[in-house]
Amino acid sequence: MQSKILSRRDLEFMLYEWLNVESLNQRPRFVDHSRETFNAALDTCEQIATDLFATHNKKNDQQEPHFDGEEVHMIPEVKTALKAFCEAGLMAAGQDFDVGGMQLPCVVEKAGFAYFKGANVGTASYPFLTIGNANTLLKCGTPEQIETFVKPMLEGRFFGTMCLSEPQAGSSLSDIVTRAEPQEDGTYRLTGNKMWISAGEHELAENIVHLVLAKVPDANGKLIPGVKGISLFIVPKKLVNEDGSLGERNDVVLAGLNHKMGYRGTTNCLLNFGEGKFKPQGKAGAIGYLVGTLHRGMANMFHMMNEARIGVGLGAVMLGYTGYLHSLDYARNRPQGRAPLNKDPAAPQVPIIEHTDVKRMLLAQKAYVEGGLALNLFCARLVDEERTAPSPEARTHAAQMLEILTPIAKSWPSQWCLEANNLAIQVHGGYGYTREYNVEQFYRDNRLNPIHEGTHGIQGLDLLGRKVVMQEGAALEALGEIMHKTLARAAAHPELLAYTKSLARVLQRLASVTQQLHGVGDTNKTLANASTYLEVFGHAVVAWMWLEQATLCLNKENHHDADFYAGKLQACKYFFHWELPRVHPQLDLLSNIDMTTFDMQDAWF
Repeated sequence: MQSKILSRRDLEFMLYEWLNVESLNQRPRFVDHSRETFNAALDTCEQIATDLFATHNKKNDQQEPHFDGEEVHMIPEVKTALKAFCEAGLMAAGQDFDVGGMQLPCVVEKAGFAYFKGANVGTASYPFLTIGNANTLLKCGTPEQIETFVKPMLEGRFFGTMCLSEPQAGSSLSDIVTRAEPQEDGTYRLTGNKMWISAGEHELAENIVHLVLAKVPDANGKLIPGVKGISLFIVPKKLVNEDGSLGERNDVVLAGLNHKMGYRGTTNCLLNFGEGKFKPQGKAGAIGYLVGTLHRGMANMFHMMNEARIGVGLGAVMLGYTGYLHSLDYARNRPQGRAPLNKDPAAPQVPIIEHTDVKRMLLAQKAYVEGGLALNLFCARLVDEERTAPSPEARTHAAQMLEILTPIAKSWPSQWCLEANNLAIQVHGGYGYTREYNVEQFYRDNRLNPIHEGTHGIQGLDLLGRKVVMQEGAALEALGEIMHKTLARAAAHPELLAYTKSLARVLQRLASVTQQLHGVGDTNKTLANASTYLEVFGHAVVAWMWLEQATLCLNKENHHDADFYAGKLQACKYFFHWELPRVHPQLDLLSNIDMTTFDMQDAWF
């Protein structure tokens, strides 16, 4: 029976036929691996996700966690699923052997994790936030911090979070006011409130390791304004003794749960630090441990934030992907109506997949979700290049590519795979709006992703305001070079020549518009329509992803899996005929330096 979480055939096409992950086995870090070990890891992920995550997704949504004033309660299936995840060693799937990891390539790790994000995004949040937390500490923490906090997280005994936003400071982290007072023993005492903290409180693990952004006051007791005053701290729910055993409760208290429209299975918390309910070591204030150097909190936390942004993109893809597969299955099995020229009311009804408009909606979903998955796996492959490529030049090139693609990898799936969920509901007709079918939940869950880890507006400002001009445009140039190599390969095939010309024209216009926007001499005008720039850039990138895939699918008419390759080519055709042309009016608007929205006044609304 075909999975309704993710097409394994599509996944293996991307990993083995396109991204050539088997070639990674020639590198020292992955020499112990093979296609067989990669497939074994994927098999494990698919089985646990199917048997233990997907089976309580709806129940998790309908019976969301609740707080009785003392503890958070949730359905028992969550803990069962996470126990299986941890016991399979998946928390450390990408980590070194010497810390108990599998040392899998990032691209294989993320491919396996895609199953969990598609099966049950609420439950999957707990381990993936923990993995991001552990990765940050592995980069920035001391050996003692790694021993005390990271190893228990990789074993699945501790879980982790990141605590950034505050009630008065959402995305504007420069305005946080949580204080960290230095102590004589080298620790800090934190006081303040953190808002929107996913997985911030639960009873799923022995301990919760919070990574907290806070400001250390100056000699006059004042907080340094802006991001320069921000530092990063480890603040555990329970203190850890020198022998690794758990000590007393730290002064971190759940003030309440937020109840969102989606991701209902993930506790989303308002946390109070240092309110005095608990007094560790006889003194008020949550005990924290500085990570890295003072006032480098944002730089250190960005290790986790960038990883989280790509993770959000993959989660958005997978919610769109599972919605697509659910609507495809429904369309194949739901009889309704007849062909337009069949006027016989006594004739049998046809499955709705035979209707052209349903095909349109399914094809759009396929183009969005398979294009989005390609983008996110490509980024994961870049992580492997950045870490293990044989030459410094190749590692630098991969890092530049990741810098410029991260805003796209997060934002494009959050917009267009959400649209796939919208279309999945439409394919289901009236049933799509009912809770008896899964697609309405997928839409609600995915609607959070355009806000997670930075809104579209923030990603647009990052892309246009920083990424395309950083290092005198080095990242943009690196991306342009590899995209034009794809165009050259594809142009050798007559079937793809029109597509290469279409994308080349878009890339030429995009380069020209980028120069125009940065040549106006007014930052307000440059960034006024940054979100539109982000959308254009994203569509160009995903068109490139489709052209990459299409070149591998040509001349496969006699292949035993010919239908698979034909479907890929048709989805590519759809994207170039229906989607890429969308960007030209947007490019017109950008090139005109349109200020309509910027010039609007509050009083005019």
